[in-house]
Amino acid sequence: MGYQQGLSGLAGASSDLDVIGNNIANANTVGFKQGSAQFADMYANSVATAVNTQIGIGSRLASVQQQFSQGTINTTNQALDVAINGNGFFQMSNNGSLTYSRNGVFQLDKNGFIINADGLELMGYAANANGIINSANTVPLKVPTANIPPTTTTTITAGLNLNAQDPLVLGTPTTTPGGTNTAGLTGTAAITSNVAGTNANTYLVTFTGPTTYTVSVNGGPASAPATYTTGTAITLGTGETLTLAGATPANGDTFTVKPTQVPFNQTDNTTYSYPTSVPVYDSLGGAQQVDMYFVKTAAGSWDVYAGVSTGTASKIGTAKFDTSGNLVSTTDNAGNPTATPLAFNFSIPTTDGSATPQSLQLRIGGTTQFGSKDGTNSLDQNGFAAGTLTNFTIGQDGTLTGNYSNGQTAALGQIVLANFANQNGLVDLGNNQYGATAASGVAQISVPGSTNHGTLQGGAVENSNVDLTSELVNLITAQRNYQANAQTIKTQQAVDNTLINL
Repeated sequence: MGYQQGLSGLAGASSDLDVIGNNIANANTVGFKQGSAQFADMYANSVATAVNTQIGIGSRLASVQQQFSQGTINTTNQALDVAINGNGFFQMSNNGSLTYSRNGVFQLDKNGFIINADGLELMGYAANANGIINSANTVPLKVPTANIPPTTTTTITAGLNLNAQDPLVLGTPTTTPGGTNTAGLTGTAAITSNVAGTNANTYLVTFTGPTTYTVSVNGGPASAPATYTTGTAITLGTGETLTLAGATPANGDTFTVKPTQVPFNQTDNTTYSYPTSVPVYDSLGGAQQVDMYFVKTAAGSWDVYAGVSTGTASKIGTAKFDTSGNLVSTTDNAGNPTATPLAFNFSIPTTDGSATPQSLQLRIGGTTQFGSKDGTNSLDQNGFAAGTLTNFTIGQDGTLTGNYSNGQTAALGQIVLANFANQNGLVDLGNNQYGATAASGVAQISVPGSTNHGTLQGGAVENSNVDLTSELVNLITAQRNYQANAQTIKTQQAVDNTLINL
């Protein structure tokens, strides 16, 4: 029987060497999982043989066990290289026949499908034109190359700070004499502090005699009589004075002093307090710049102008702030509350064949009036131009995100992973592909990161999990086993020769 045992041992050692050699040969194969030869002993069946005197007849190769331990992940910075960190396999389609792989080296074919080196298509969930993932069933993933259409700007959102200490945009006040004004008596008003909010008031100075006068503000009741001294300016509020010249005032003489607003001129920065601008997009994706101007006309009151940079800006309303610097209301040009609180509606013309005029809404709800520099804290609009796909990335959950030339992103699809109740029940098809069998169980399809499915790392690959040092030691051990089994045959031959020579 020595030959039988020796031959089975030689066969087993040879198989072990084959498995080890295969591991070593695939040490650099992406996603390769090393195998391990598993052996079982053999006994001859004999009813008459006593249990305690059984002699084995050798060994046999029971199975080649795949070791599905995690391989090291190596960064490649290639957009379509994907590594699995944890459990799972990529689902691949070979003309409708499904296979499974850990090799995440992919590329695009001429039709935009994601394929491996053998042309098998990567499966996953598709996304519609709006970037919504459809998880009903898996399909071959395709990267769309069409432009994404433009979106018309409808809303501009601005968060500003308008400096409470900015000067009022007012010119020299207008002085109008009235009453029984003595011939030759003139009055000139002047701004003494261009920051004072009282400059926006209308004053009525009424003389009750040559040396006394009262002041009424904005049509209100007259003040207590004050003394007038010839040659001395009369103080109006805290930011204006009225200086008289010529004849002596008489009882009933009046002077009305009204603020004079400087005409707005977008080409003259002295006619506004703070400007800002933002690009907007029309229905064809054409861009033009909308300029916005804020003009301080009174304490806590700012007129707002807007228009395209190539046209003329016009007043779209007024913003009001409370004494704490908070925006409390907005009114339109007629002085009525705006239809949308803290927002102005206006329109701009377009000239490229898109829908015109283009309606816009300027929302300034985040704007404040504090005693610090004018500035823009946030400025955004909700439109964008048409865009072409420039690159894409793969997230941990398998979402394929496209980045477009217009700065937009959109989900293009989602890679799925398949897991099995018994991974060692898979059949190795070669080319880094496995097939499902009854022993493996059905594929459990899910998105990366869910339940017992691993996560993905884009721009990386999973290296082979072969440990070369261990395999080289195993190679020496298998070689010694082979030599020892050969020695068994040699010894049996020597015994036979002895018998023959009797």
